[in-house]
Amino acid sequence: MKGPGNNVRLQAVVLAIGVLLMALKFLAWRATHSNTILSDALESIVNVVAGAFALYSLYLAAKPRDREHPYGHGKVEFISAGIEGGLVVIAGGVIIWRAVQALLSHQQLHDLDIGILLTGTAGAINLIMGLLLQRRGRKARSITMEASGTHLLSDAWSTVAMVLGLVLIRFTGIMWLDQLFAILFALYIILTGLRIFRRSVAGIMDEADLEVAATVIKLLDEHRRPQWVDMHNFRMIKYGTVLHIDCHVTLPWYFSLEQAHAEISAMEQLVNERHDQEVELFIHMDPCIPTSCAICQVSECRERKAPFQQRVPWSLDTVLDNAKHGMAHRK
Repeated sequence: MKGPGNNVRLQAVVLAIGVLLMALKFLAWRATHSNTILSDALESIVNVVAGAFALYSLYLAAKPRDREHPYGHGKVEFISAGIEGGLVVIAGGVIIWRAVQALLSHQQLHDLDIGILLTGTAGAINLIMGLLLQRRGRKARSITMEASGTHLLSDAWSTVAMVLGLVLIRFTGIMWLDQLFAILFALYIILTGLRIFRRSVAGIMDEADLEVAATVIKLLDEHRRPQWVDMHNFRMIKYGTVLHIDCHVTLPWYFSLEQAHAEISAMEQLVNERHDQEVELFIHMDPCIPTSCAICQVSECRERKAPFQQRVPWSLDTVLDNAKHGMAHRK
């Protein structure tokens, strides 16, 4: 894997900073009695809990394969993201409940200047950490780090909106705006949590990442050898930062086992050298048949039964289905 230890260390730093920011936000709430600030502080609890689980998940995902986990421990990242999404949704519900209670009791606010300063500072730090985690998560193909980064970014942008709302309350004196902003903020983070949860379910259900699949297929097509007659039944599963791909590749039927193995090894080497993610390929070799001749580019083939007609480009449209090779099945 590419830098799993660095991912763990970065998440540990983010978790430590998250604890300090949580304390800062509760201090701001204590000074102002603002439910908008309390909403932000309550979400910080979610940030810390989710960050702690994300740290453990990254540590577990970085462990090497063993006999009980032959594909590694990467699936735990989807569980981590699902828990984080669920906690965000719960926090949003609590925020709405608190805001309605405060609206009915006509709660007053105090020391808004201090609250604006403290929460604004916390929001700026969350923005920096969120951008850093998202960037590292995309580079490392880690859904856990991406989910944490997305969560922190949503927290940062909502803090910006919250501070603007507090400034408006500060100059207008309309106290019920505090509850309105808290409810709007809660609805936003609930939506964010549902999106994170949706991605985790997709990963657990082995939903194909068609964007990544298209990248791998394009790479194989651009560096395709004439002997690689056809490819179909392409499937991909993600385990943490590792992609597991299996497919059927058509090779000349008269190749020896040694020759066929060399071609498959060349495909594996190509993908792992040029793709930015570790890839494990399981390739089923199919022998060519007479209908393959029309798409076969092996120029000096003594067994050819028909002239070459057209090269079939490899793409999502042509390789995902379990379709037999040959022009008749590609039209």
